[in-house]
Order: sequence, then structure tokens, then C-alpha cells
Amino acid sequence: MGVLGADWTLIRREYPTAIGPVDLLCRDGAGATVAVEIKRRGEIDGVEQLTRYLALLNRDPLLAPVQGVFAAQEIKPQARTLAQDRGIRCVVLDYDYLLGTADPSLRLF
Repeated sequence: MGVLGADWTLIRREYPTAIGPVDLLCRDGAGATVAVEIKRRGEIDGVEQLTRYLALLNRDPLLAPVQGVFAAQEIKPQARTLAQDRGIRCVVLDYDYLLGTADPSLRLF
């Protein structure tokens, strides 16, 4: 969670909605709800998907207002532009670091 923001906590993975599960539902350090969509390649379709989730989640008075984070190993420029236009923050993830394989001393071979 620390990669996404300081003092973040996980509410639930695969948080169910009527149109599919949100990858991560979190609370940021200030207690605000954040929906995170994670992709390997961040493209416009992923931003559209997160936008639909945010529209649904923001109807729930127990969660609203819900912010969005689009996280991917690589984010295409068009997807970044669309996300920023919709108030969605983009985060580039280093999957090797997250898996613990970035440090060669942790490998067997």
C-alpha cells in the first residue's frame, strides 16, 4: 500500500460492484476512500473501466467521495491524459520491485 500513498490501508481486494470488481478499495492517510485499478499496460480502456467504477462507488454515501488511482507497469500517454482530465491519479508500478525480484541478492540463480 505504501507504493500508492503514505499511510494507506486496504479495505478490500476485488471489491464487488454491479459491473465487476474494483482491484483495490483503500483508505488514504486522510481517511478518504480510493479505488485502485491495476493493469500491466495502462491504456484508455482501463481508465474507462475505473471511471465506471468511480461513478458507481460515488453513489454510496458510506464511501463517497471516492478518488481514483490508475496503476500500471506502463501507462500510455493517451491513457494518462484521459485519467488526468477525469481527476484520476496515475501511478507507474515497478512489478519486479513489488515482487521482490529487483534485488539480485534475493534470487537463487
